[in-house]
Amino acid sequence: MRLPQLRLDELLEELQARLDAARGTRDRVHSLLEAVLSVGRELELEQVLRSIVEAAAVLVDAEYAALGVIGPDGKRLSAFHTVGVGPEEIARIGPYPEGHGILGELIRHPEPLRLAKLSEHPASYGFPAHHPPMNSFLGVPIRVREQVFGNLYLTEKRGGAQFDEEDESVLSTLAVAAGVAIDNARLYEESRLRERWLQANAEITHSLMSGGPSSEVLGLIAERAGEITDSALAAVALPMEDTDSLAVEYAFGLDADAHRGLVLPMDRSLMGLAFSGAAPVTSSDAAHDQRISSEPPRFEGLGPAVAVPIGTGGEGPRGVVLLARKQGRPVYSATEIEPLQSFAAQAAIAMELAERRRDAEEIAVLKDRDRIARDLHDLAIQRLFATGMTLQSAGRFIEHEEAAERVVRAVDDLDETIKIIRSTIFGLRARDGGAGTGLRARVVRSVGEATPVLGFAPSVRMEGLVDTDVPQETADHVIAVLSEALTNIARHSGAQRADVALETDGREVRLTVADNGRGIPDGGRRSGLRNMAERAEQLGGSLRVDCPEGGGTTLVWLVPVGDR
Repeated sequence: MRLPQLRLDELLEELQARLDAARGTRDRVHSLLEAVLSVGRELELEQVLRSIVEAAAVLVDAEYAALGVIGPDGKRLSAFHTVGVGPEEIARIGPYPEGHGILGELIRHPEPLRLAKLSEHPASYGFPAHHPPMNSFLGVPIRVREQVFGNLYLTEKRGGAQFDEEDESVLSTLAVAAGVAIDNARLYEESRLRERWLQANAEITHSLMSGGPSSEVLGLIAERAGEITDSALAAVALPMEDTDSLAVEYAFGLDADAHRGLVLPMDRSLMGLAFSGAAPVTSSDAAHDQRISSEPPRFEGLGPAVAVPIGTGGEGPRGVVLLARKQGRPVYSATEIEPLQSFAAQAAIAMELAERRRDAEEIAVLKDRDRIARDLHDLAIQRLFATGMTLQSAGRFIEHEEAAERVVRAVDDLDETIKIIRSTIFGLRARDGGAGTGLRARVVRSVGEATPVLGFAPSVRMEGLVDTDVPQETADHVIAVLSEALTNIARHSGAQRADVALETDGREVRLTVADNGRGIPDGGRRSGLRNMAERAEQLGGSLRVDCPEGGGTTLVWLVPVGDR
């Protein structure tokens, strides 16, 4: 009876082993399903990657786990997520691996790789100082839509055991689920990013269409683009009139003061290249890019950069937006540049619409002025004139002396009123905004009119918003002073050269007229200079005249134009 009893014991043990194996398989499948569900619940990409690497370590009972994200070049790791190594250990080890050795083997050959002893593989490079010892290894690629996104790396199975085929199968299954989760997280991120770009566009359009100042709008363009792309620096440059250069109107972020106000050449700056080529220009390291002038220093601490033109249709770009990240950060990818281009194009359209709206409002104002002037001339003046004639005729029949004098005074008042209205009509029509009525054009015309008398053409330089910052009354004085100064040069100086400079910073306007003539002799006539000085004093300004010993005269007429 002993042999049958032994046989029964063996069968029971085998049955128990199979039950244990089945229970273990069930538990493992259950754990795998839980891991897949856990990974799939996340929407933030960083959290998804963290959940994947944590689930992988638990499923195959590994002491250390890592997920390496392959960079845009397909050869190196751009991000690394770890489990099992603390922050202090990571700090002692040094920078994260870039994809050499065994890690690079999976990048070059994206297939599952299982090793009993890591150091025995031909591609093994060893470990840096302070790195924990690792022997057993299991690695599998993660694919997203047939593209390898990255790799899972597992080392040191607990209990000194080796990773087996079942571990490889479980991890490969998790990698498939991870690819789906990563794709969903990417789509979610893209939709959120698209929403942020749309909100930024709406904000800029609202600011422009509500009449916000251009500097505020440029600031919004730079700040929103910098925030959305996680850039350390954002700047906007606009083309300068009559020059082949760009002026940086706004800069925001790291060392922004080094960029703000710079005048950049088209051929030696990232922004200039983007503007002249009407296409985005990127740099992996702006601080050492040979295409960018090193003077003045302005990219210290910065690395990847991109310059995108603001609008490319019609008459060409309206400006350029520059973004830059700190050294060591990822370069700007095509998926980031594409929405940035759309954002810049929408901003350009909004700027165009705002300009058209301002033009339409100005035309409406001018039309209204013309109508008022016409009504004053055709209706008010005619009625006043008729009323005056009637009073004048009625005065003949008034015998009372005092009453007759009052009628005469009333007629005189009506004549004076008619003169005032006519002056108002002239003022309305003189400000009709026609071509050539701005101060800039009037200065050029005055210099041109003086050229035949002088016998040569003076040089002219104008800086600042002379057409908008200088009030009409002050502009009239500027033209009068300029004409007087040029006339004096022609009559008295015997000069062969004259230079005219008109500058304003929004607070003061400065007119400088210099010549290389004989200067102003002692005892010479100074009535013209006295008139110029009186005009300056009338506006709260001053006149300065310099006559150096070597000859020549420099006249500086300076008056305030802003709040005093």
